[in-house]
Amino acid sequence: MDAKKSLTGTISFSNKGDGVKNINYTILGVHREDKSPFKWTWTDGKYITIESDGSDFSKTWIIIENKKKSQKWKSTDGSNLVQTLELEKR
Repeated sequence: MDAKKSLTGTISFSNKGDGVKNINYTILGVHREDKSPFKWTWTDGKYITIESDGSDFSKTWIIIENKKKSQKWKSTDGSNLVQTLELEKR
């Protein structure tokens, strides 16, 4: 089963392993904002781990698609729901 989220905003990654999120999203009908900094690590070319206090995005994501201008990541919410994050480079 997929968890459906409506997500808009930006996620900026620096080469130093940190970044900042400015995201608005809705999950299960509840509107949320995430404007917090984060640390990130890339492992084996296919895993991204986001560390950010109190953030729904703080977890390890599997990179399932990696193109020049876009990526698609998947993770779980800790139960049986799969979450998909689609990123576009601008």
